[in-house]
Amino acid sequence: MPEGSGKGLGPGGPGEKAAGNGGSGNGNGRRKIHPGSGRRKTPKEPRGRVLEPEALEEVQALLGERPRQADRLIEYLHLLQDTYKCLHARHLQALGEELRLPMAAVYEVASFYAHFDIVLDGEAPPPPLTVRVCDSLTCEMMGAAELREALPAALGGAMRVLRAPCMGRCDAAPTAEIGHRHVDKATVGRIAEAVQAAVREGATHPLMPEYEALQTYRAAGGYALLEACRAGARSTAEIFDLLSDSGLRGLGGAGFPAGQKWRLVAREPAPRLLAVNADEGEPGTFKDRYYLERSPHRFLEGMLIAAWAVGIDRIYIYLRDEYPAIRQVLRNELTRLQDAGLLAGLTVELRRGAGAYICGEESAMLESIEGRRGYPRHKPPYPSQVGLFGRPTLTHNVETLYWVRDIIEKGPTWFARQGRQGRKGLRSFSVSGRVREPGVKLTPAGVTARELIEEYCGGMAEGHVFKAYLPGGASGGILPASMADIPLDFGTLEEHGCFIGSAAVVVLSQQDDMKRVALNLMRFFESESCGQCTPCRVGTEKTVKLMERAHWDLGLLEELAETMRDASICGLGQAAPNPLLSVVKHFPEDLEA
Repeated sequence: MPEGSGKGLGPGGPGEKAAGNGGSGNGNGRRKIHPGSGRRKTPKEPRGRVLEPEALEEVQALLGERPRQADRLIEYLHLLQDTYKCLHARHLQALGEELRLPMAAVYEVASFYAHFDIVLDGEAPPPPLTVRVCDSLTCEMMGAAELREALPAALGGAMRVLRAPCMGRCDAAPTAEIGHRHVDKATVGRIAEAVQAAVREGATHPLMPEYEALQTYRAAGGYALLEACRAGARSTAEIFDLLSDSGLRGLGGAGFPAGQKWRLVAREPAPRLLAVNADEGEPGTFKDRYYLERSPHRFLEGMLIAAWAVGIDRIYIYLRDEYPAIRQVLRNELTRLQDAGLLAGLTVELRRGAGAYICGEESAMLESIEGRRGYPRHKPPYPSQVGLFGRPTLTHNVETLYWVRDIIEKGPTWFARQGRQGRKGLRSFSVSGRVREPGVKLTPAGVTARELIEEYCGGMAEGHVFKAYLPGGASGGILPASMADIPLDFGTLEEHGCFIGSAAVVVLSQQDDMKRVALNLMRFFESESCGQCTPCRVGTEKTVKLMERAHWDLGLLEELAETMRDASICGLGQAAPNPLLSVVKHFPEDLEA
């Protein structure tokens, strides 16, 4: 894919020329150090770490002709990690030298993300293979904790076994990952077989899904709509009206009207950018993975139509690192789109996350794309005004863009009339837990949890009685089965202290201890807090310690919850108390057990 000029994208953005001290460079983007620079002209010995020439040569060879841009720091950290199976301190310093970043800046980014293994001087590197076992709520319900405890003895001491947050495969729980290959419905035996295969093959490449490739998609009429839009058969005003009339809202969790968002960004001065949030880290959520593994071009066409309508010439797709197979799918298909001339001058960059749930928050995602820690930004200004590289930015999740083509081709009435109980549109629910048939369920908006279980999931799993459910993943709260007839949609759950969020429904039964459920979720928030604000960083940690006690101090827990809700910068800290408060409110009998 060609690189655009990136003019006007701000400091560190694509297209910025590398410069040396005072703006001078050596022509190849590498900094020249004036021999007389520094406080001491003739130091007796160098200060701090000495740059190792061999390490610099290794980093330069690895980067090759790639641009030396600071916003690509995380991409280049991945290159180092994939090549050397860890991040050596000498390589971090050399990478900083190449990108004109101080060692401290490189280290703070590398240490922020869970998937980077930093090896300092004198430390032993990690084993060649690491087994990660998901400890999300659904995987724990299915025996992940016991599996993780049994693995070290079964695999031998040379293998590293780590816990990992949700991998987006809750319909196949418990899940483990060996390198870049997943093991679904994992057992000790299956993991051992996968490890042996990885050692035998010398790699752990992901297993590729069977998906609809470009040729097949185009044969069925794909990209005809995009070409018609570019040819002038459709106007941007018409597209905005169609989206607004359909009732399509952001399906990543916030639920902001899509047509209104497109209009807002289109009114801002160019250049404008599009950032696609494919991070999908909410525990229990896997719908974006489902669609990308089957029909990536329906999403890609919606993305390109959005770029045309809003006047965008550069797109960033931020994909979570737990989806290595999809990363390869998108690479393949974007190359085919380029070869077919369907990108039409657009630059599309695929950026790789590195294991940080917080980057699902749109402003934290923008920070990560810019090569920094995923710290949420204060709002306003909003990304539609000041977003990626300081430019107006349209942000969307995968599923929202997935529906664009159908809505325009079939008309807004087709989409709007799909709902039940006065709601509009379709909803893709990621359903896991104690149901007979977990998976992604496409339903009318406004379906209830009871209808979802009985009509779409084949009822409860054998031996399980419906007790409770999470209507919106870890942050969406917990409701009892007695409240399973509430329409699941935006605006219907808030009065009960819950929300639909990304539509991740985890179903619980009489075999689940609600105190353990809430503790599992709070541990997740403690682990994934970015640490930027004290209420969230300290609040989640202290709450976990209080919830680990046999008897909960409800007064203190509720005080902590109120502080986190009122004072946290972003939605993570604000929503973290929801499971705790739901259990206190709806399941007092479990607190006394």
